[in-house]
Amino acid sequence: MKKHKVIFQPSGRRGEVEEGKTLLEAAQSLGVDIEGLCGNKKVCGKCKVRIEEGYFEKDNIESGMSHLSPLIEDERKHIKPEDGPGIRLSCTAEVRGDVKVFVPERSRAGKQVVRKAAKELSIPLDPAIKKYNVDLPAPTIHEMTTGDVERVLKFLEDDYGLKGLVFDYTVLKDLQDTLREGGWKATVTVWMDREIIKAEPGFVEVAYGLAVDVGTTTCVGYLTDLTTGKVVNTESMMNPQVPYGEDVMSRITYAMTNPEGLETMQKAIITGLNEIIERVVSEIKKDGPHPGFAIDDLTIVFNTAMHHILLGFNPIYIGRSPFIPAVQSSLNIKARDIGLKINPAAYVHVLPIEAGFVGADNVGVLIAEEPYNQDDMVLVIDIGTNGELLMGNKNKVCSTSCATGPAFEGAQIKFGMRAAPGAIEVVQIDPDTKEPRYKVIGKTDWHSHLAKVDAKGICGSGIIEVVAEMFMAGIIDKSGRFVKDLQTPRVRQDTDGRPEYVLAWAEETSIGTDITVTQADVRALQLAKGALYAGAKLMMKKLGITKLERVILAGAFGSHISREASMTLGMFPDCPIDKVYAVGNAAGDGARMALISKGKRVEADERSRWVEFIEIATDPTFEKEFMQAMHIPHMKDSFPNLKALLEKTGSKVAIKG
Repeated sequence: MKKHKVIFQPSGRRGEVEEGKTLLEAAQSLGVDIEGLCGNKKVCGKCKVRIEEGYFEKDNIESGMSHLSPLIEDERKHIKPEDGPGIRLSCTAEVRGDVKVFVPERSRAGKQVVRKAAKELSIPLDPAIKKYNVDLPAPTIHEMTTGDVERVLKFLEDDYGLKGLVFDYTVLKDLQDTLREGGWKATVTVWMDREIIKAEPGFVEVAYGLAVDVGTTTCVGYLTDLTTGKVVNTESMMNPQVPYGEDVMSRITYAMTNPEGLETMQKAIITGLNEIIERVVSEIKKDGPHPGFAIDDLTIVFNTAMHHILLGFNPIYIGRSPFIPAVQSSLNIKARDIGLKINPAAYVHVLPIEAGFVGADNVGVLIAEEPYNQDDMVLVIDIGTNGELLMGNKNKVCSTSCATGPAFEGAQIKFGMRAAPGAIEVVQIDPDTKEPRYKVIGKTDWHSHLAKVDAKGICGSGIIEVVAEMFMAGIIDKSGRFVKDLQTPRVRQDTDGRPEYVLAWAEETSIGTDITVTQADVRALQLAKGALYAGAKLMMKKLGITKLERVILAGAFGSHISREASMTLGMFPDCPIDKVYAVGNAAGDGARMALISKGKRVEADERSRWVEFIEIATDPTFEKEFMQAMHIPHMKDSFPNLKALLEKTGSKVAIKG
């Protein structure tokens, strides 16, 4: 039977599917959850997917609607104009060629777990927007020469000392009605003591802002009460640009090779952010009537590629040497100019870029963790599809970017998947029997042969743990190769004669097949961790240091990986284990700080220029450092702290100390 390649996004699952199978059958065989309430009867319309058109270089796949069976009448009645182009019902569309499929959020039965919760911030509250109550006497016939605008401006100057204010035009248009509706009592919202961006009838106290972190894989928005600085709602989603490339270079390539590629990706992320905005606002509105409610300020962080694509800047030039961005400084852009559905007069504050591929998200990490105020020599790693590093202390801080690839997110791994229910996320392997035990997202207990846990695949934290455990159990050696002649059914050869480790037998899974870790999976992880380590090593040389005093794991992913497993793999140089800790979504924290503090915006501008960027890819010693860092934990470097830790746990693995 003829087979075709099918790739599902944003889960990243892919495989060869027999011709004639429906996309829903293909999804089920690959462990991709698509909603299908009617049992394939074509009546619920819940299993809609979008077919991506064009050639995708990274995947070496030509995809399009012509690679599926023709649209039938049962589908037409469910597909609406607002669904957009390329929509099919997965229960009906049959595979007749290679195809790349995007499963919209609403069609996913198992919602992706985006772990970017907000933590408490302790900085002085001084947001860019403030509300002022205006209480005017009703005009008389004797005031015919004084307009409403002039009366409001005079009141604000006399009562609050605000001079030289201007009105946004959209506010100006409605001011007459607003004043009269409130009986000459109104509330104006002023941005940066310069511009009136909102006028509301009556006296209104609460103001809301949104801090947004656009990651390569996930997006999150933190709705914040600007009168208290507290987060009142958080919403997140997978980045809708994922179908156009799992990493930044793939998306830059998509923009280069498709005439409307930039516009397509820009529309996708704007639509996604508006969905987040709609969700956070709807939750607030559930509590009661909120006439005229709108978000009045927005701060945003992202890597340089996401920055350029969202703002409509051509990303081609940051993909070529010398990697010069369109703009480095912070920007203030009207929300209406980029199509974000908040108060149209509000400003979107874009944090500055450090350099090249070290973007505004790393500036968010910088102002959140403040290594420039520390005595200790600290390494901050923002781990994701693109790894970004900060290293230094109050004397000097360096930054760099490492192309780690999507392996840390579970992509490019045979059974890799995003962090969603059913993903294996914690693993332990008995060094004597080579038998594993594991936990999956959505279940609290360890799996056992008595309790099926319906595993579907392995997420990023799971792949780090299982490879580290395979090393400590003697299943792979320090070069990453499988050890030969192990007497265990867990290690076998795949259909191509290459070794693999069986993490979960088919009867323990929900996909009806064994979940394995292959030699290629181990290599993909080695490439990712090698890039991080080499980057850190070159930064240490630049700073003239031989050891680190603290390592901070930032990012949602960094919060969910085992520090012991990450050090065992050699994701970063040796450090006392009690000085390795996670801080959550530091980029998002930085965006929130800039939202509630004008001072943090100034700090971001100043410190982003103070930090020294290091371009590691052009360093003549990078290749050597990278190759040595491919070994577990490293080919030559000593790890005395790791050695002591493993000896304490009874591990027999030889680590240089």
